[in-house]
Amino acid sequence: MVDNAKRREFMRMGGMCAAAVIGSSFVACGDSNKSDSSANDSNANISKSSESSAKDSNDLPTNSTNLNGVLGETYTLSNGVKIPKLGLGLWRIDNDKVPSVISEAIKVGYRHFDSAQAYENEVGTGEGVKNAIKGGLKREEIFVTTKIRAEHKTYDSATKSIDESLGKLGLDFIDLMLIHSPQPWNDFRGGDYSQGNIEAWRALEDAHKAGKIRAIGVSNFLQKDLENIFANCTIKPMANQILTHIGNTPFDLIAYCKAQGLVVEAYSPIAHGELLRDERIQKMAQKYGVSAPQLCIRYALEIGTIPLPKSANPAHIASNAQVDFAISEADLEELKKMRFKDYGEHSYFPVFSGK
Repeated sequence: MVDNAKRREFMRMGGMCAAAVIGSSFVACGDSNKSDSSANDSNANISKSSESSAKDSNDLPTNSTNLNGVLGETYTLSNGVKIPKLGLGLWRIDNDKVPSVISEAIKVGYRHFDSAQAYENEVGTGEGVKNAIKGGLKREEIFVTTKIRAEHKTYDSATKSIDESLGKLGLDFIDLMLIHSPQPWNDFRGGDYSQGNIEAWRALEDAHKAGKIRAIGVSNFLQKDLENIFANCTIKPMANQILTHIGNTPFDLIAYCKAQGLVVEAYSPIAHGELLRDERIQKMAQKYGVSAPQLCIRYALEIGTIPLPKSANPAHIASNAQVDFAISEADLEELKKMRFKDYGEHSYFPVFSGK
């Protein structure tokens, strides 16, 4: 563990910029839609304690300076912290499997990993990061995201959970931490949790000011949920992670977020695999000589969001990053007009329920 003074210094060097607090609103500087091609500002991973993971670390790249294409590109959050344009989602990957998944992703060039308290794999995420550091990467080269459980709607419970996440990850800081949902999952898009979200947000603000978290944001927040935070915060959210894919793209919400200075992350960019059955997408993918998943991920990039495809399959992890092609304006407009909301067997998940 580094000491607190060094951690705070890194936070400042990470791009903390001047900001003015006017009344109850926070005015932040920086261009959240600014794009960078350097990957040094990405992120870093932790190590596995097992013998096999130590062996894997020897095959990891020693730095991120030679990353090409989208894997070497970043956006700049409103506080100056840089976030890689492509990340690997870790949802539904078992805790003991995550270290090897991260190891494979690091070899490909991923430096952005998305976990959550609800995924129950923060320990494995931390081990994977340590493994990468053992292989020669710096902590600052890896970008780690986690999320406060949707059920934490008090300041005390949210604060406690933040410290628990740091402990499970085994990291000195978290790069980005989000409120996972504006409502508990068993009441998604249901009751009014405005005050609870204000409390959870205050916990994130305090952790950010203490140097525990480099950037803070939200997930699954609609415009009304964001407006509630804006009216009661001292630091504006820097990101909103939302369900976004071909056929189900909340264009108005994305535009609103960008206008407010938030970077938008797109989870389930392949609609949890359901989009792969769509013949229109298969046909267009063939036109570009790519796979259907690659077309879906490229679409998310083309509309200015950060796709977070999830996979534990090494071949899929690699192919999902091979998206350095351009979709024509005409084809992009065709994709934007598609409508798709049938998540099949996955519809029981709150976020896929159509609410």
